[in-house]
Amino acid sequence: MIDDLATGSPASDTRSALDGYVGDPAVQAEWDKRYSEREQLWSGQPNGALVAEVAALTPGRVLDVGCGEGADAVWLARGGWDVTALEVSGLALERAAGHARDAGVAVRWVHAELTEAALPPASFDLVSAQYPALLRTPDAAAERALLAAVAPGGLLLLVHHAGMDTHPVHDSGFDPADYVWPAMVAALLDDDWEVELNEQRPRVAPDSGAGAHHVDDLVLRARRLR
Repeated sequence: MIDDLATGSPASDTRSALDGYVGDPAVQAEWDKRYSEREQLWSGQPNGALVAEVAALTPGRVLDVGCGEGADAVWLARGGWDVTALEVSGLALERAAGHARDAGVAVRWVHAELTEAALPPASFDLVSAQYPALLRTPDAAAERALLAAVAPGGLLLLVHHAGMDTHPVHDSGFDPADYVWPAMVAALLDDDWEVELNEQRPRVAPDSGAGAHHVDDLVLRARRLR
């Protein structure tokens, strides 16, 4: 998840997921370091936009991109979804698996970058990416991986903090130009997709956790028609 990168503020089984990370080791190390700086980085509550957009849907197969400490994955599993949760930080996945065990729900954990995860194509009824830290590449690999994972008839739900994409380069090295934002994904949608929602709106913000100060969301909800 991208959140405060600009300021630098600091019956589930992870065994198979953590046996081998698939992706850039530097990315994993960066996020493991960030998670190690706090016993709990995020609020522990499911993201408000996810709850608002998904609560009325019929559960199916869902991919949680950048699952962090697992709050969204656990909420989805409790709601009857078949959850695959992807994360680059092994430390975050260990915490997420612990929360899932405590909740008595099963989640399929994937320790990988989205572009390297070799996920089954067109197989998820919902792809949820809540404030994801997806690195931008010239071939739009991350954007295309998000779209490729959605099954015909399924939904992509991409949520990000409004205004983050226009921040100046920070002393910490955070550069918005390095990351994927909703407008970039929306620009790739063709006639195989129907945009159901693409808006900025007030965020249902948690009381605690990194990024709680952000007040507005960008919400993109698009349905794959075929």
